[in-house]
Amino acid sequence: MKIVTSLSFQGQCREALEFYARVLGGKVTAAFPYGDGPPDMPVDPKYRDWLMHGWLEVGDQAIMGADMPPEFAPNIDKPKNGFDVSYHTDDLAKAQQVFDALSEGGKVSMPFAETFWSPGFGSFTDRFGIPWMVNTNPTADWKPGG
Repeated sequence: MKIVTSLSFQGQCREALEFYARVLGGKVTAAFPYGDGPPDMPVDPKYRDWLMHGWLEVGDQAIMGADMPPEFAPNIDKPKNGFDVSYHTDDLAKAQQVFDALSEGGKVSMPFAETFWSPGFGSFTDRFGIPWMVNTNPTADWKPGG
């Protein structure tokens, strides 16, 4: 079983999934545009190249994505809230690298730094409007400020 987060975009799904693949070391394994749908499926020409379904594999994890025309998702242009894509690693340097790369061009809400629960944590909304958290898993003997 796998629980997968599905992200909604406004024409940037392919670009976002390819960017996440580069940063996270994954691979986009599916990218189906609306224009490749069944012949009887009505598609506004301006959405033909938008992705109806995208799938990014990162190790044994995945992120799904789609471009959502406003008639299917009336609030698509509103800021995303109530969820974050969360990246966890045991490697502090890797966490910092992922934070720096994914947050570039976005808006940092909590700069990457040590917290009382982690050697390195930060949160941001990326340039595609997707909220993220990057967390470093502490070792059993880790203590804050140590």
